[in-house]
Amino acid sequence: MILVTGGAGFIGSNLQAALVRRGHETVVVDLFGSDGKWRNLAKHPPARVVAPNDLDAFLASRPPLEMVFHLGAVSETTAVDGDHTWATNVELSRRLWEWCAAHGVRFVYASSAATYGDGAQGFEDDPELKALERLRPLNLYGWTKHAFDLLVIRDLARRRERPPQWAGLKFFNVYGPNEYHKGKMISVVKVKHDEVASGAPARLFRSDVPGLADGAQARDFIWIGDIVDVMLWLMDTPAVNGLFNLGTGRARTYLDLAHAVCDAAGRPRAVDFVDMPASLRGQYQSFTQAPMERLRAAGYGGQFTPLEEGIRRYIQDHLATPDLFV
Repeated sequence: MILVTGGAGFIGSNLQAALVRRGHETVVVDLFGSDGKWRNLAKHPPARVVAPNDLDAFLASRPPLEMVFHLGAVSETTAVDGDHTWATNVELSRRLWEWCAAHGVRFVYASSAATYGDGAQGFEDDPELKALERLRPLNLYGWTKHAFDLLVIRDLARRRERPPQWAGLKFFNVYGPNEYHKGKMISVVKVKHDEVASGAPARLFRSDVPGLADGAQARDFIWIGDIVDVMLWLMDTPAVNGLFNLGTGRARTYLDLAHAVCDAAGRPRAVDFVDMPASLRGQYQSFTQAPMERLRAAGYGGQFTPLEEGIRRYIQDHLATPDLFV
């Protein structure tokens, strides 16, 4: 039995689909709400759905879990409720870590590239405490993800009990199907597709960095299928432990992305630049790129999907079809 927190969400439901295809019995921890989030699981329902408030009682029943994929979180980079975000992203994660350590259950959790802040300290997934302590996340979300990374590394340094396998994955900019419930946190690929599909130009933020051209802001965009492949590889490789970046290793510009969306949608390449909202200034990462050497050194040999191919799959296999979901 495998537990997936956030299993009805974007990354969680794609992992859930892959686990069901493999024949695993799964338990999803999540809330469906009233916005159709259940559709993310419609093709691959779990054996059980547990509400987050019932998770402690479920764990107290000593379920026969083989592995926990902890993907549930407050993931909005604009989150402002510090108490709720800390309780969800740090305290819940800590309880799961301690339960897995006590019961011999393997544990993989979602960290984030937001822990790197503006990138001034680089994007190396160095797990040494001194390296982690130098990072300065720009927002509450990134800070709470960073706080849990620190908690894990400090626990390991104190030689406290730990899960038999553990891995923290610093997700970079993930895109793909089943993200439709995410509101303002939906991927830029989906947003640009909707603009282009309506007949409008793709709209990009003007650069707020002196000397950086409009559209030259660059991120490490990663296809959801590649994320799932790495998590399944960790499941199949129980000797691997550590804190790992999870991107492609190659930054691509927003202009590259906009052009790829236009091409995949069969539209002329047309881009308009607009001013960045005041709420994002000073909190906007103009460059991210995931060094992937640590994951490669751990033995991962899979290839990462080029941006143009991932966007083509997303649009032509999902967004341009009647069935949007995995």
